[in-house]
Amino acid sequence: MFRARYLFVLVLGTYLLTGVYQVAPDERAVVRRFGGIVARPGPGLGFGLPWGIDRVDRVPVRTVRQLRVGYDSEAANDTTMPAGQLLTGDQNLVNVQIVLDYAIGEADQDLDDYVIHRDLVDPTLSRTAEAVAGEWVAGHTVDQVLLTGTGMLPAWVMDRLAERLPELKLGIRVQRVSVALIAPPDEVRAAFEAVTQAQTAIRTKEFQAQQERDQRLRQADAIRYRLGQEASEYRESQLRLAQADATEFLAQLSAYRDVRATNPDALSFLWWDEMRRTMIAMKTRGGKVRPLDHHLQNGELNVTEFVPLPKR
Repeated sequence: MFRARYLFVLVLGTYLLTGVYQVAPDERAVVRRFGGIVARPGPGLGFGLPWGIDRVDRVPVRTVRQLRVGYDSEAANDTTMPAGQLLTGDQNLVNVQIVLDYAIGEADQDLDDYVIHRDLVDPTLSRTAEAVAGEWVAGHTVDQVLLTGTGMLPAWVMDRLAERLPELKLGIRVQRVSVALIAPPDEVRAAFEAVTQAQTAIRTKEFQAQQERDQRLRQADAIRYRLGQEASEYRESQLRLAQADATEFLAQLSAYRDVRATNPDALSFLWWDEMRRTMIAMKTRGGKVRPLDHHLQNGELNVTEFVPLPKR
């Protein structure tokens, strides 16, 4: 009888100890009593009613989970239309796989939602993310998807998930979205790669043309600046020469007038002196200065002169 009582107490104590639980530092716990949530204790040692009455769900709120959504090359061999094979706006197929990094929210409502829908989180998130990705792909051509999808698709998916996840009450927060794969189907990949190479070559040529254009524009600007500087310097020098000539002419004119006032024959002397200089300059430049006597014929002046042609 004593042994039976001892065994009963031991069993009862063991059963009561099932109400003791430990919550790790990176966890939160949700205590459900007969299915209803009664407590959400933090890290540390906790006490509740024994198994069968209380159920303790430990939630790793600081653990980032990763979920791959979309095309899977291994699963694609088993289906005619695999997941992640999306239709573009110009009726082409592309294989898309995105990676979602998400964590469980630490708010009380997030913990409650996650515990209740724990088994539905990954499937629901996967279908929602694939639907959002399909919306973006359907709104673009295949070239736009292949060329800009890696950069633009993550931001699109991130924004749309932030709008739709609160309605689904999964209790999670998506922290990062990245593209793991975005490519045409294997059957047409070679053709798309050829097109991509051609487009890359075109962009390279355009870039080279732009560089050459910019270089020539810089050269033209440099030449224009240099010519402008030279023209400005030439203008200033010509203005200085003209001013100096004008000053000299006015000085000579004043001197001529002073000399004329004192000597009536001074202007004739000056005129003959200028004619002498003119004839010397003409001879220096190859001109001919000769008397007109032998050109007087029959009382008239005949200055016609035939120049013999050079011999060949």
